[in-house]
Amino acid sequence: MYGGDEVSAIVLDLGSHTCKAGYAGEDAPKAVFPSVVGAIDQMDIDEEDDAEKSSTSAGESRNNLRNVDSDKAKGKRKLYVGSQSLGYRRDYMEVLSPFKDGVVADWDIVDSIWDHAFRECLLIDPKEHPMLLAEPSSNTQQQRERTAELMFEKYKAPALFLAKNAVLTSFASGRATSLVVDSGGGSTTVAPVHDGYVLQKAVATSPIGGEFLTDCLMKSLESKGIVIKPRYSFRRKEIRPGEFQTVDLDFPNTTESYKLYSQRVIASDIKECVCRAPDTPYDEKAYSNIPMTPYELPDGQTIEIGADRFKIPDILFNPYLVQSIPGMENFTEIAPSVRGLPQMVIESINKCDVDIRRELFSSILLAGGTASMQQLKERLEKDLLEVAWDCLCFSKSWKG
Repeated sequence: MYGGDEVSAIVLDLGSHTCKAGYAGEDAPKAVFPSVVGAIDQMDIDEEDDAEKSSTSAGESRNNLRNVDSDKAKGKRKLYVGSQSLGYRRDYMEVLSPFKDGVVADWDIVDSIWDHAFRECLLIDPKEHPMLLAEPSSNTQQQRERTAELMFEKYKAPALFLAKNAVLTSFASGRATSLVVDSGGGSTTVAPVHDGYVLQKAVATSPIGGEFLTDCLMKSLESKGIVIKPRYSFRRKEIRPGEFQTVDLDFPNTTESYKLYSQRVIASDIKECVCRAPDTPYDEKAYSNIPMTPYELPDGQTIEIGADRFKIPDILFNPYLVQSIPGMENFTEIAPSVRGLPQMVIESINKCDVDIRRELFSSILLAGGTASMQQLKERLEKDLLEVAWDCLCFSKSWKG
């Protein structure tokens, strides 16, 4: 039915941070946009309209336009998907994620994200294309059934295949057996793949991901008196040629979730531009006098970032560093159960059969946006070699 190259399969990867969509066989996805959506409760819009309706005739015409544009019944919410929609500030707009603890909790949001990918980004009819969906290694049977139900009953997909992220990463590198270290936005997962199948008993997970590191960076900057202004909260006015003045804007109806989202976008860019994994475990004294790196914020303010450039990424390797960051005290409750990246790799390999451990050690693959951080690959390789050497020395001394 799908012989030849006439009909291309659609690949969808809904991650915790971004959603990727494109055609099978191509090198890169056609669309990449945030996995969060903006949501406005129609009750809020209707109450605001009723309050403004008694003011002026101009207000009445504006309310009529809003009511026509809502297309939703009272008591429901309107969802805004995509980078452009989220980049535009709206009154009472909350930023929501479909995930909770790595599992889909709101299928209406997932539905809107898929619909945006099909209709607005790829401009295709899902009835005409087979679907390949990437899923996390820890996905439950109920999640798979709900995914298939939505694809077949709503989008009328002619064919569907659900593939584990780790398996797809392994096959993309030309390997059927490998150890996939996937560090994304919401979490970090180490999954061994053998002959194209994930060994579930050996999968190791950690709640530390890119978004957690971004939060740590924001808290650390706030403790130093650096405030990140969201892009919507100011405008720059040119007072002389080449000289600008920042004018603060007041939007009292902006939600806290949208403000935090706007600040996170800027903090994430700071992290990607200046942060890098240290060559050795972070030490406060050793990194106290390193040169500062400048970064210009959107409002024109230039900040200097010093030891945080190395301290924040090292949380992946040493989670206990979180306890030294002001404002992250809540994490100390789960810190004892969280392992660093090298420990997760060793733990995962040791849970596998002895016959495949050597092959897994020699085929470690890094995936996810956080894993692309500078010097992270070299640091992980160095730490694993040290752990392997320590184990070898301990084994020899024990036998002796």
